[in-house]
Amino acid sequence: MPVEALSLVPKADVPLSARDFKSDQEVRWCPGCGDYAILAAVQSFMPELGLARENIVFVSGIGCSSRFPYYMNTYGMHSIHGRAPAIATGLATSRRDLSVWVVTGDGDALSIGGNHLIHALRRNVNLKILLFNNRIYGLTKGQYSPTSEVGKITKSTPMGSLDAPFNPVSLAIGAEASFVARTVDSDRAHLTEVLRQAAAHPGTALVEIYQNCNIFNDGAFDAVRDRRRAEDAVVRLEHGRQIRFGADRAQGVVRDARTGDPRVVTVTPENEAQVLVHDARSASPTTAFALSRLADPDTLHHTPIGVFRSVARPVYDARMSDQLETAVEQHGKGDLAALLAGTDTWTVETP
Repeated sequence: MPVEALSLVPKADVPLSARDFKSDQEVRWCPGCGDYAILAAVQSFMPELGLARENIVFVSGIGCSSRFPYYMNTYGMHSIHGRAPAIATGLATSRRDLSVWVVTGDGDALSIGGNHLIHALRRNVNLKILLFNNRIYGLTKGQYSPTSEVGKITKSTPMGSLDAPFNPVSLAIGAEASFVARTVDSDRAHLTEVLRQAAAHPGTALVEIYQNCNIFNDGAFDAVRDRRRAEDAVVRLEHGRQIRFGADRAQGVVRDARTGDPRVVTVTPENEAQVLVHDARSASPTTAFALSRLADPDTLHHTPIGVFRSVARPVYDARMSDQLETAVEQHGKGDLAALLAGTDTWTVETP
């Protein structure tokens, strides 16, 4: 499959299968954890890229999701709490022959790692960031996280959380991410399609994955995971198509005439022409951001999933490589030792 973002990464000599991407490590998550479904989807999807396994790297931080590199038969690093985007940035910029993936969780990425995440997004480094969002700290046994809803009762908030939660998609769009998407662990076909589009995108792609933690936050996403409820709750975004959903696609999203905000209406012959057509490639992030705020944060009613934004922006790694080549052409190769012992050094003499 021709993928511009991975054009510098060597192809595999022979076709690979999902089995080739399964490591010899025992998968150790709690029985019923949504991470199993995500792992299976990623392992099944990887052969589509046609890349050599030794040119694929998974970098994780700390948390349940961060076990991921152990289970992928590729290179990988279980790194530092919140710092996976920073480590992955160094790897992607110095080794453009690698396909670099970051696996992180809502606590890892949005708490201690928030600073690293937003700068990776704004720089548009060629990374694919999979953010598993279960709205809880699972590894440390059930404290509230940066995406937990207000009033959430946990071991660390026995009277209910007072913090307003982050919306990861809104955060990414606000940080000028060039590719932002949301999907669900239990929807294998949708998850795979979003991964496919993320992999093909040149630059940073952030994919929020609603992931069920059946031990410490079971049912947090039932509104969008349960097939019967999801028909009315899930708004599937497809570029170039009207934003319609529900039974017989009877519901649609229009702009409120007074505020300009998106709102859900029952589609009629009178208002059908007003239903928004999704444009993930719009240069302006305004509508994508507005759509990210559509869902009720408590009930998840009318939750958009799919690709919110996919726009072309200069890729950081390529620009840095061009800059280095220009420097070499103009000034020759640098001398690191001379730089370290340059003019701004002093000799301190002691009696």
